Order: sequence, then structure tokens, then C-alpha cells
Amino acid sequence: MSEPRLHVEARGEGPVVALAHGFAGSARNLRGQVRALSDAYRVLTWDARGHARSEAPTEPTAYSLETLAGDFGRVLDGAGAERAVVGGLSLGAVSALGFAIAHPERVRGLVLAAFPAARRGARASGAVRDAGAFADAIERRGLEAAGAEHVWGPGSGLDRQGAALVRQGFLEHPPHALVQLLRRVLARLPEPEALASRWAPLELPTLWIAGGEDAGALAAGDVFAATGAPLRRVVVEGAGHVVNLAAPEAFNAALRDFLASLEPGGQAHAGRPTRGDAD
Repeated sequence: MSEPRLHVEARGEGPVVALAHGFAGSARNLRGQVRALSDAYRVLTWDARGHARSEAPTEPTAYSLETLAGDFGRVLDGAGAERAVVGGLSLGAVSALGFAIAHPERVRGLVLAAFPAARRGARASGAVRDAGAFADAIERRGLEAAGAEHVWGPGSGLDRQGAALVRQGFLEHPPHALVQLLRRVLARLPEPEALASRWAPLELPTLWIAGGEDAGALAAGDVFAATGAPLRRVVVEGAGHVVNLAAPEAFNAALRDFLASLEPGGQAHAGRPTRGDAD
């Protein structure tokens, strides 16, 4: 089985930063971060396999946490980057962590934003908690009806304009790919404790960003912090799960501060939790 073609975007010059979007998003969701960083860094973003402008394999086995993590390596190889800061939002964050665990020698630093809590019950992140029902809804009623129920409908917290933008992006994804990602990736995400136990021994400089209203990501952050490994935590008050879009200024300030700490002469990254902008 050949690897799917990925739509990759690269902007700027300097140390490489590779950022992955979340489930049912695209590289467009990270344009604010590209604009904020590309004056000093080479920023790589892409549409994940099965999303938007990238290819969507029909084989179910093409969709797994391992294949999504492996795509980080493919993107870095395509850009000629041996090492990079890697990160992402939600499912993109878990994929970035998977790549870091498999290839720590290629990772200068790790950015984990809106990390989805793979816990059963109310503390699980929405798409994780509802993955099976969401996939069933796509198959039985189509993207439009499923999206209205699970993504942009009543209870989503989106205003009319926000709901329209989310709907527009969601409907460009191939339905079969979203179904496989829900069932084979989101429904099977490891618990935070399992991932934290594999992350901690790597001692990679890590930035953790979560919205103050994102209970799942906050709980997962506590698990990672409890390992005692160095972790820079930033909580953006008033923001929900999609923290980079809800509070772009605070998000980008935290990201730039973290990246600056990795450069020669930069201050070693702090382990104490912070609230608001990065310390």
C-alpha cells in the first residue's frame, strides 16, 4: 500500500516548526500560527491524510495513530529537515507525540495544544467521547446531518458565522475517511497515563497549551505534569478546545516564547504551570 499524497504548505525561513491540525480540520486552521512565526521560522503545515486537499485512502488500515504520526516524518523528509519542533492541536497533538516517541532524535521541541483526553465518560474530549455515534451518523445520514448533530449544531457554542465556517470546512472531507479516523483512531486513543509514561523518559522540551474551558485537556495536562518531567504549561482563560482560534494572540505569544527558549542563549523551559500568556 503506497502512502497517500499530502497537501503540504511551507512558509518562512529558519529553524523548522511542523504543526498538525485536529480532526476534521485542515492546514487552513493554522494560518494564524504561520503568520505569527514565519518571520523567524520555516513553518510546515499540511492537510492530514483523509482531510481536505490530501488523498484519502480507501483501505481502513491507512488510518491509525501510527500512520498519522508517520506523516510527520514524511513532511520533514519532504522539506529536507532532519530535526524540527513538532506539534499540533487535538488529534494533531497526539500525532506529534506519537512521532516524538518513535523518533525523539528528530525532535527539538514538542508542542501539545488542546490535547484530547481519551477517558471514558464526561471528561473525555467531545469527538473522543462520541466517536462511535459520530461515525454511525456519517454512514447513516451523511456529513451534513452528522455535522449538524455533532459539530456545529445547538450546544456547539458557535455563533452563526462560526458555525457556517466550521460547516464549510467539514463538508470538504471525504466521509469514508472521517468514519475510519473516528473508529480506528479517536475511539482507540490511549489513556493519558499510558502516553505520559512514554513521554516522560524522553525529557523533550514540551509546551502544553489548553483553553481554560477545555476540561479534558486540563485533566490530561495534570497527568503529564504528575510525571515530574519538565513541562511548560499555559492555560488560556476563556478559551475552549480550539484554543488557537479562540485566543490567537495568547496562543501565538506562548508559542513564540517557547520557541525562543529553544534557541542558543534561550532560557531553559520552565516546569511550573502558568495561566494566561506564557511566562
